[in-house]
Amino acid sequence: MANIKSQIKRNRQNEKRRQRNRAVRSEINTRTRSAEAAAELGDAEKTAEAARMAIKRIDKAAGKRVLHPNTAARKKSRLMKRLARLQAE
Repeated sequence: MANIKSQIKRNRQNEKRRQRNRAVRSEINTRTRSAEAAAELGDAEKTAEAARMAIKRIDKAAGKRVLHPNTAARKKSRLMKRLARLQAE
């Protein structure tokens, strides 16, 4: 445990940020899974809406630097490839 006041505060800030970042990443994964589930069911309208929401969250996370911009681009690309493959089946 830190004895220095500034380090105690820094630890509090880091923990707060860690929890927020975890929640954001979790939401991205949840929205990605829901988009894939909609694609598996074959509902084009729900798939498009779910994909739009997933991409929106990924972009937002990249904008706030929770995700690196290249990671966000890769996630979006992979998501769209998976959705296209599922819809083609």
